[in-house]
Amino acid sequence: MPGIDECLLDVMRLPGARGAAVVDWTSGLALGTIGDSPHGDHEATAAETAEVARMAAEQPAFATGLPEASTDRDNTAVTGTPPPVEDVIVTTRADYHILRFVETDFDSSVFLHLWLDRTEGNLALARIRLGEMAERLVLA
Repeated sequence: MPGIDECLLDVMRLPGARGAAVVDWTSGLALGTIGDSPHGDHEATAAETAEVARMAAEQPAFATGLPEASTDRDNTAVTGTPPPVEDVIVTTRADYHILRFVETDFDSSVFLHLWLDRTEGNLALARIRLGEMAERLVLA
C-alpha cells in the first residue's frame, strides 16, 4: 500500500500529467506535491483547490440519497464521514484538473489533485487510475 510519495510518483506516470498534490481540504495545506504547479506555487495551488473541494463536498445539492448526517457541514471532517462527492473535474482550454477525494480511517478531509494536459492526457483513464490510487493510498 503506497504512501503519499509513492502515490504521487504513480500519478505522474499518467499520460499528460503535469503536476499533482495530496491536499487537506479543511486546512488547504499540501501534504505532498510533485511536478509543476499551475502558478508555480504548490502551496497557493493547494489552498485554491481546497476551496473548490470544500465547496463541492459541503453542498447538500450533491448529497442526494445520502443520510442527513453525512451532509452536516460541521460534521464531515470531524467524524470521518466521507464527502458525498467522489471527484471534481474542472476543465480549461488547455488542461484538466481532477480532485479525487480520499476516504481514510481517521477523517475524510484529503484529496488528490491531478493537473493534466488536455492534448496529451486522457481524462477517463486519469479519473479511473486516480480512483484506484486513492483507494490504495495510506496516510500515516
